[in-house]
Amino acid sequence: MQEDPNLYDYWAYEKRPKITWPNGAKIAFWVAPNIEFYELNPPENPNRKPWPQAYPAVGGYSIRDYGNRVGHERQMQLLDKYGIRGSISLSTALCDHHPEIIEMCAERDWEFFTHGVYNTRYTYGLSQEQEREMIQDSVDTIEKHVGKKPAGYLAPALSHSEHTIDLFAEAGGIYTCDLFHDDQPTPVKVRNGSRFISIPYSLEMNDTIAYVVNKIEPRRYGQIIKDNFDRLYQEGDEFGTVMCIPTHNYQVSCPHRMRAYEEALEYITGHSDVWVTTGREIADFYLENHYDQALSSIKQQQESIA
Repeated sequence: MQEDPNLYDYWAYEKRPKITWPNGAKIAFWVAPNIEFYELNPPENPNRKPWPQAYPAVGGYSIRDYGNRVGHERQMQLLDKYGIRGSISLSTALCDHHPEIIEMCAERDWEFFTHGVYNTRYTYGLSQEQEREMIQDSVDTIEKHVGKKPAGYLAPALSHSEHTIDLFAEAGGIYTCDLFHDDQPTPVKVRNGSRFISIPYSLEMNDTIAYVVNKIEPRRYGQIIKDNFDRLYQEGDEFGTVMCIPTHNYQVSCPHRMRAYEEALEYITGHSDVWVTTGREIADFYLENHYDQALSSIKQQQESIA
């Protein structure tokens, strides 16, 4: 039995070369709104049920619809206020269901990376060819609607397979959000040998994990975001770090949760030496300026241990 995913090497944090972000920033900060489409009655998947209730799951469907009807514009206005361009984890079916949302995001030069087609259709149980077709469909849809292929991928509902990252690299992608193993970008091994990396996408900062799984209050969530930033900002002075806030417009954009979220964004963007950016820009900069150095450092650490 394989002991680990074999996607990346162990690499001690304390011995790494420092990442120097643009303009000498200590930390690269990005916000990843998950803009998703959930089907009321999706095809059955034997490995996972999309709704805990029997059909029709009107409650679960309609609160997610709230995110696309109301919550999206509420969060967009807030990100505009603090000069943050969203990096959208996009269910690409949204391009057909709600093209007006795509237009608003494109007007602001937000990034679009793929989150599969529907968030109710999972990778579980798919053959490698079926998963390849799904990934390629999502890549082609984004390119068709915004004129640029996506650089990044987050598997729908985090339902990745052992082939997901290889398949996205083969589709021309350069980064994944499906690994949660580090606070810096790191090289990822893919079978076609391309230059491919993981970018930190924090489940701990994810609003769905905070509100649904950990069941914490908005004020506490806002403080957790600030505490997370403080630590990464401190370490960024020595190492260069990345912070991501993954959001959902049916979670963080509910009226009673917005103040704590806004206070956290105001706090972060009020610091100097913060590169407020997108996932694609982090990936491009790292690949051009630090990827080769990272490979060399990993090799040196392995040789010193051997």
